[in-house]
Amino acid sequence: MGISPFSTIDKNLLSEKIAAQILLLIRERQLKPGEKLPPERELAAILQVSRTALREAFRSLAMIGAIDSRQGDGTYVTSLEPELLFGQLEYVVALNESTFENLFEARRVLENGIIVESAEKITEGELDLLEQIIEKMENLDQENFAQFLVMDIEFHETIIKAAQNPIYLSPYLTHIRRLGRVSRTINEAVPGLREQSHLDHRAIFDALKKHDRGLARQAMVEHMDHIAAFLHTISPNINLLSPIE
Repeated sequence: MGISPFSTIDKNLLSEKIAAQILLLIRERQLKPGEKLPPERELAAILQVSRTALREAFRSLAMIGAIDSRQGDGTYVTSLEPELLFGQLEYVVALNESTFENLFEARRVLENGIIVESAEKITEGELDLLEQIIEKMENLDQENFAQFLVMDIEFHETIIKAAQNPIYLSPYLTHIRRLGRVSRTINEAVPGLREQSHLDHRAIFDALKKHDRGLARQAMVEHMDHIAAFLHTISPNINLLSPIE
């Protein structure tokens, strides 16, 4: 392979970081469809990780159709056909910015609409849960972005469940909602993101607490517009226009 494109891996969240590096190399076309990866022992030494962690990463990559481990022959990058990857929209998005734009707009339309139903049906228990999530997010250390992401997803999922419509929890729409993980990860290092999210979440919560459908929708629209603005700041090629009202 000549000069190795791989770099050593930080020991935190090891298998996830190994998988992320391999996906990045595929995205940048340093690893091409059909290319054979180095043998397990050699790759583990290059990355300075255990073979166990490497196997876990390989299992994750195989599950999303990114690699194919062939008994007795080694591990290969797959053909990357879209149908192999459809169940993992995060991966397709990572390879194609135009797909990201389309999926973000789908997520925006869904969440802007769903919150109207949630405002009418949300229970006191769900409101209490949202308030607890907001308070925990606001009290997190600035460096703890991973936990911030987890709670941000929980916040939005709680609102979706509050609509009490099983269709919104269907596998197809779940795949679209998972796009939020991608945008959150991309936005990780943007200054001001967390502070703006705190303000947006408070506005959304206040509207839901009043059971005000119009106010809740407006708060979510503004939140999605802010996300789009942050994404455009760090990825100028991503063009996320605000939908026509």
